[in-house]
Amino acid sequence: MQSELSEKLRQSAAKSTLNGLMIWLGEPGLAAAGQRAGLMALIDQHAAAVRDALGDPSDGLSAVSLAGYAAGVRDALIEAEWRLPAVADQDWSRPEWPTVRLLAICSVARSHGYV
Repeated sequence: MQSELSEKLRQSAAKSTLNGLMIWLGEPGLAAAGQRAGLMALIDQHAAAVRDALGDPSDGLSAVSLAGYAAGVRDALIEAEWRLPAVADQDWSRPEWPTVRLLAICSVARSHGYV
């Protein structure tokens, strides 16, 4: 019973993390990608790398592993003192690598129904 509750809490926390990322960056970025084939291609390439990094088992990625990956990327960017430009100021025709990687995480989360 406790392990079942613990797993539900982990799933809930993971989905909350992914939803926050989606609201913050994913929605505007993926909307921009829908109008820019080059950006969508970059996101697709990064999404494949994310799936490869997480092993993408045949039954799909878990929300927990994807949220953990997102947190790891975020933590590395904080450590590197990288700052995401305000979404309104983003140049979607020339996004930086971290922006594309975070958008890829959002894309994978959406495709798996986590956001």
